[in-house]
Amino acid sequence: MRGLRSFVARRLLLGVAQTVAVVLLVFALTEALPGDAAVALAGDQPDPARIAALREAMHLDRPAYERLAEWAAGLLHGDFGTSVTSGRPVSQYLADGFGPTLLLAALTVALLVPAGFGLGVLAARHEGRLVDRLISSVTLAVHAVPEFALAVLLVAVFALHLGWLPATAVGYGTDLLAHPAALLLPVLVLLARPVCSLARLVRAGMVDALAAPYAVHARRYGVGGARVRYAHALPNALAPAVQQLARTIDWLLSGVIVVEALFVIPGLGTVLLNAVAERDVPVVQGLAVVFGVLTVVLNLGADLVTHRLAPRAGVAA
Repeated sequence: MRGLRSFVARRLLLGVAQTVAVVLLVFALTEALPGDAAVALAGDQPDPARIAALREAMHLDRPAYERLAEWAAGLLHGDFGTSVTSGRPVSQYLADGFGPTLLLAALTVALLVPAGFGLGVLAARHEGRLVDRLISSVTLAVHAVPEFALAVLLVAVFALHLGWLPATAVGYGTDLLAHPAALLLPVLVLLARPVCSLARLVRAGMVDALAAPYAVHARRYGVGGARVRYAHALPNALAPAVQQLARTIDWLLSGVIVVEALFVIPGLGTVLLNAVAERDVPVVQGLAVVFGVLTVVLNLGADLVTHRLAPRAGVAA
């Protein structure tokens, strides 16, 4: 128990340090952007008075350390700043785009877990046979296809050629649950590669676990095959798979940006792309911090779950 508390404390402290590093890195990167954001926002024929007003509104006339301290203090109170293009709080942008993005990510993960683990266990049970070779070949082939290429292919076949599904989510607004057909192609694109990588990792872990001495001895002493597979081998195979699942969810954050742009879904990815195009630095900073903190939290959770499944693996991590 003491070892568990020590492990949790270390991981929590590491998570806090990583969060602080994310905030500092986001600020430094936005400061390093080429050009002057105020000049870019002023238009093709900028007026010096307008540029000065924009610089004052964006606090660019103040030293960087003062702006960093003010921004960080605001983050601690849930204040992400104000958009320089619309005057709206950045938190409103986050609230508007969070629903569609969370829905896409939640549906993908809800399908990813049973599909990835199920295919991996099925392949391991039939190691070296037709089912194993078929699953391994298909997952390897699908994993090699980039998301945007798969999206274009699916739209061409199911939307343009067959006319079964809508090509984009234009006209559906943010209430995508009321229009499940608009979600099918985006979720398939997000699901394709993660299922393949997770299934292959689970399969490799299960094969190694079933060949381990403890599994061999258990079968030798008459323990049933199902109990050996699911009570002894599977927990050890899941430890690295859980970390891969966390990395996959991290990847979803970037994958959602691509998918939302391709299918015109009004989520956080679309908000981020629009903010970058408009040089709306406060919105870009707010979204980058949200994505970075989510990554830290997900990896922290994966470390704790991995430690629970396989304490030695968790400590080694």
